[in-house]
Amino acid sequence: MENRFIQKIKIVALILITQFVISCSSPTLPSATIHSSNTVDVASYKYLIGAGDVLNIFVWRNPEVSGTFVVRPDGMITTSLVEDIPVSGKTPTELARSIEKILATYLRDPVVTVTVNNFVGPFSEQIRVIGEATQPQSINYTQDMTLLDVMIRVGGLTEFADGNDAVLVRIENGQQKQYNIYITDLIKDGEISANVDMLPGDIIIIPEAWF
Repeated sequence: MENRFIQKIKIVALILITQFVISCSSPTLPSATIHSSNTVDVASYKYLIGAGDVLNIFVWRNPEVSGTFVVRPDGMITTSLVEDIPVSGKTPTELARSIEKILATYLRDPVVTVTVNNFVGPFSEQIRVIGEATQPQSINYTQDMTLLDVMIRVGGLTEFADGNDAVLVRIENGQQKQYNIYITDLIKDGEISANVDMLPGDIIIIPEAWF
């Protein structure tokens, strides 16, 4: 245990020295752009389309323009009539109405239905877990998802995790806010009161215990 502690001190010291050297020799990049989720509470959640989603677009009485389309990394799809249709960030219903307006230039009174396969969604709608989770990853948000659901998806904590010092980062009114969460109490001690609702875009940071 003592050797492990000394090793951690050396690692931290090396990181600090490296950061100091880099900061003296390189310009600093601006912070990442904040992309707020459209979901501000559990009751308002609606699935939003994102890059990588597979869309089934059915145009009534017009099978030649119907089909299955993969959303490109730039958030658009290409159809037989229109090369670039922006779809990312819209609900399936919103997209259907948007496509109807676009197709009205070519077709008379088009009626469109959109369904989604292979759900991915925008990054702003995903939950990200980093640090001392067994399987750190990005998770597609599901309606009514809680902290317990997320921890089950990432396989719980590692043996070195300090779950009660974990932090949840959430974007509210365009600003990042941090909340303390108590994962050890929840999943190891069964303290259900430590379970909290998750929202799309949440980030969970789980630190390593020092002792």
